[in-house]
Amino acid sequence: MFDCDGVLVDSEPTANRILTEGLNAIGFATTLEQSERAFMGRSWEHMVEVVTERLGAPPPDALRQQYRDRLFAAYAARSVPAVPGIAAALDGLDAAGLPYCVASSGDHERIRNGLATAGLSDRFHDEQTFSADDVGRGKPWPDLFLHAARQMGFEPASTVVVEDSPAGVEAGLAAGMRVLGYSGRTPAEVLRSAGAEPFAAMAELPRLLTATV
Repeated sequence: MFDCDGVLVDSEPTANRILTEGLNAIGFATTLEQSERAFMGRSWEHMVEVVTERLGAPPPDALRQQYRDRLFAAYAARSVPAVPGIAAALDGLDAAGLPYCVASSGDHERIRNGLATAGLSDRFHDEQTFSADDVGRGKPWPDLFLHAARQMGFEPASTVVVEDSPAGVEAGLAAGMRVLGYSGRTPAEVLRSAGAEPFAAMAELPRLLTATV
């Protein structure tokens, strides 16, 4: 079970920059590093809660559309690539007969756009794509991962989550799943501290997963 942003699609730097710029524009002072720590891997609703608590009022409704417009423009410009090595890793899982899906904090439109710009649309059909919008609570709650496993027909104990954020790691562990932490951008020690098994390159993934079968 894959997270999308940062695991399949190398979108985290672009998405975080756009979000940080938007937040600063409405008076929520934050740096790229602070924004990443606070919001990476979490839902839009979580960001709204944090901003509301600090500013005393929710962010303008227009902020989300502005964020999406800029992010989707980056997707359309093909400036957001696939995570290095992910296509070959998925080939390895296909060869081993291991089913997989994507379970992301993003909404379905964002997931579809991200996969398309990364050239991965044909890897994840609608029945393999799950969003935080499908459940009541997003990461770090386990609801999304439990929903995805149930829809895919697997027990949590036999499911492996591939994540790159502490919030996602927490959600996977809370769901009773094994969690592999991709450290392409997130430091391995951060993922390990959250409870994941870190790995540095997608080329390692087929071996790590087939070893559990």
